[in-house]
Amino acid sequence: MDTPPADPATETFVAHRNLLFTVAYEMLGSAADAEDVLQESWLRWAKVDLAQVSDQRAYLIRITTRQALNRLRTMQRRKEAYIGSWLPEPLLTAPDVADDVELAENMSVALMLVLETLTPTERAVFVLHEVFDVSYDEVAATLDKTPSAVRQIAYRARQHVGARRPRQVVPASLTRAALDSLRHAIETGDLQSLLRVLAPDVVLVADGGGIKQAALRPVIGADKVARMVVTGIGKVDSIVTAEPSVVNGNPSLVLRLDGQLDGVLAVRVEDARITGLYYVRNPEKLTRVETATPLTLR
Repeated sequence: MDTPPADPATETFVAHRNLLFTVAYEMLGSAADAEDVLQESWLRWAKVDLAQVSDQRAYLIRITTRQALNRLRTMQRRKEAYIGSWLPEPLLTAPDVADDVELAENMSVALMLVLETLTPTERAVFVLHEVFDVSYDEVAATLDKTPSAVRQIAYRARQHVGARRPRQVVPASLTRAALDSLRHAIETGDLQSLLRVLAPDVVLVADGGGIKQAALRPVIGADKVARMVVTGIGKVDSIVTAEPSVVNGNPSLVLRLDGQLDGVLAVRVEDARITGLYYVRNPEKLTRVETATPLTLR
């Protein structure tokens, strides 16, 4: 029996679903919340008179962004009560995503942490215009602001992000090389090899969510971070393995204890040295590291 064709609204939504998920995730840093936003967006899209929509892709992005902004404000209250440091939910991505420099940079944990320091409106403007290349006029229509106001917000957001993001795009090969040293240290306890690849002012941020043990505050400095990695992560009463993977479009490590998923370790690399380590152990944030999530900027 042939499957009946989908209606035009459904076909359009499905065609743009990966893009809409990526927009929502970049706004929120949470796949679960992004999925909820997509569900809410679909309910509104299903009621739209398509004959009145000249650019369906732009209209869908508009709906999704508005729902994401509502969800972002709710999430801010949750984060205030969060135990320890909060990190974005890691997403396993296809290996070839790391070759898409623009996508990998914009989806990196390091950049998403910078976006966390913006106001919700600044984040929406930056994500739409700088990441997804949405015009100022369309961003203005999405946020019910004038194009002039949006340009001012975009300028402030760019200045803020530019002062905090990595100064240069690092080739994936350099990140993989740094991760090899990190992996070796975790699995063997070789402190000296790790110190050689850590920047003096490296920062380790761990997210256990109050469920798994993790440092409640960032650990700063090469010596402290190295000892935390070797004696904290690497020295447990289990067999520790660190598997190379691609998370959020960037080379990362998936850590397992006796074969069981324990966490994801992402890094920020500058001048061939690790300046940031981001270790997600909260099991509620590890549901997307076994199966790849498709992400797209277009």
